[in-house]
Amino acid sequence: MRYEGWHAVVNKLKAFTGRSGKRATSSDGVAGADAEAQLISNALGRAAKEAMIIHTDNFGRVTWLGRPVWQNLTDIWTLQEAICADGVDFVIECGTNMGGSAFFFASIFDLLQRGHVVTIDVEQLATFTHPRITFLHGSSTDPKILTQIPDLIAEHGAKKPMVFLDSDHSAGHVLAELRAYSQFVPVGCYMMVQDGVIDELELFADSRPGPLVAIRDFLATDDRFEIDEERSSRYLLTHSPDGWLRRRR
Repeated sequence: MRYEGWHAVVNKLKAFTGRSGKRATSSDGVAGADAEAQLISNALGRAAKEAMIIHTDNFGRVTWLGRPVWQNLTDIWTLQEAICADGVDFVIECGTNMGGSAFFFASIFDLLQRGHVVTIDVEQLATFTHPRITFLHGSSTDPKILTQIPDLIAEHGAKKPMVFLDSDHSAGHVLAELRAYSQFVPVGCYMMVQDGVIDELELFADSRPGPLVAIRDFLATDDRFEIDEERSSRYLLTHSPDGWLRRRR
């Protein structure tokens, strides 16, 4: 993919706002300047996300210490802030791929002199080892995988685990992961659900329904968790809208 410049963004903006000579109306039926400003703001946000995704080949060339990490830069920055601020000492990652995110987490833990990562995938694509990473091979929702998690948490004396969901992004699979991995999250800690942008941008329409649908279905039946809106929108241009789920009780 190639980003075609701001003329393309303007055209996208017109399409997103649906400008056709009609007066803008907000979702609650209120028409006027405020509603139009909100529509334009939302459209600019989506256009900026799409431009960034196209220009970076969906962050396919992003590296961390020389290893492909394939993450939105604002999201990965928020992750390291959260690990430090929350005292995270264990990351459970669903979706290893090439191992870039697991290596990122392990590198942060190296700097903090604490922590361990367990990363899970159906394929063995990572070609490296790291003393702070345990690689598990299998489906993230397989009981044989899930039964290993408590032992690994206990082995490393972890008190503040974080769950990071970045495997199959279909709504059904993400919902199954949310229900399965919520048991490992203590009060005050988080599950982070990646790539809800699938449900926002037309670029990814073929992959819907995706993570945002799963998040909403999960929260409708599990009131222990809530969306941390400040963290989910911290740097605005995120791949993971409403993705930070905090266990509140």
